[in-house]
Amino acid sequence: MLSQDFESIRKYLKERILYNKQLLGKEKEQNQVLDLLKKTVINGESNSMLLIGPRGAGKSTLVSSVLSELESLKNFHKDCIIVKLHGLLHTDDRLALKSITFQMHLDNAIDGKIFGSFAENLAFLLACLKSGEKQTSKSVIFVLEDFDLFCAHHNQTLLYNLFDVSQSAQTPICVLGITCRTDVIQLLEKRVKSRFSHRQMFLYPGPCEGSEESDLKFALERIKWYLQVPEKEHKLRKNEWNTSIEMLVNDKGFQNAVQRLIDLDLNENILKNILLKCLYNMTSTSITTQQFEHELFLLEQDDMVLILQDLSPLEICLIISMKHHQDIYDNSPMNFEMIYSRYLKFANKHLSTQNVPRPVVMKAFEHIEKLELISMVSQGESRLQKEYQFFKILVTGSQISEAVAKMKLPTGIVQWANSSLV
Repeated sequence: MLSQDFESIRKYLKERILYNKQLLGKEKEQNQVLDLLKKTVINGESNSMLLIGPRGAGKSTLVSSVLSELESLKNFHKDCIIVKLHGLLHTDDRLALKSITFQMHLDNAIDGKIFGSFAENLAFLLACLKSGEKQTSKSVIFVLEDFDLFCAHHNQTLLYNLFDVSQSAQTPICVLGITCRTDVIQLLEKRVKSRFSHRQMFLYPGPCEGSEESDLKFALERIKWYLQVPEKEHKLRKNEWNTSIEMLVNDKGFQNAVQRLIDLDLNENILKNILLKCLYNMTSTSITTQQFEHELFLLEQDDMVLILQDLSPLEICLIISMKHHQDIYDNSPMNFEMIYSRYLKFANKHLSTQNVPRPVVMKAFEHIEKLELISMVSQGESRLQKEYQFFKILVTGSQISEAVAKMKLPTGIVQWANSSLV
């Protein structure tokens, strides 16, 4: 049972990790995005930009951090409106327009009316932001999460109109797209692409480009930032806690575990999840190397191997048959008849027990399909019987070998799994 002091520290750190809006090691990129948005908010310049990078690289965190800094500016809410759209939620222009109207607080102005095209509706909404006396307008920052999904909208009308406005002097807007697809520019229609500024920023996990800092040192600094209590916080036993975290980060065993995590994936979200689990399961007055290694071990486990380990001996024999077929015929598709023939060949030679009836083997094959260890190969419009439909295996040879090594199987099956082509 933790003392009240350490329970208070743990609660503070969990909130620090969960609600953190500060992106470490990406200050240069953060300043570039901040400068771009300031030009829209302060100077009334229109811009567009894409943030591209893998999931967990910190794209959304960077944008949240920049917007938080912008909101602290004097008169920000008076001069600017932030509109956030998500490709998974706003799947067509009608939903997007409804959300834009709501976030601009113009529900009363539009009052359910439809003016015609999307462009007319958007023009009306932006016109509503203009003041009567100086003919100036509020700036609008559009943040489009999963930007690539908006490319699937009909005629890319939303993107066309947003980029078109950003290229004109109608209203100062900035369109900020966030996506994981590096080929997103190729998804844009010609008329949309011509109106985009082609300003792109690529974000990747790890130290910023040009930095001499190693991945390990970068990861350790992030861990210290997440787990140490800042000086400004008046927490009891804070110094004792911070000293223990300093010792943890300098521990060789802990550094080796962090290096394993880096080799697996230097992802901000994965790191935060591991640290949160360590805090939740903490029973002593500090996080230990053993706790971190345990959470890392659970992360390193291959889900596909765990599924294979739960198969029956008959089902694993069919998987091994598929593995050998794939090796012999260079990854070509297979059907039940091919696999059943190969299984019978092995069973007649090596298994002393009575042969399994064909319907039972068929049921085992169907169960493997339901577990999505194999998938059907499209045969066009031809309708084949189940026995002759072609499949491809979705597990690798190394996964099969690892699962077989962890299962209690007859020696003959283990030797068959590890044998060369048969």
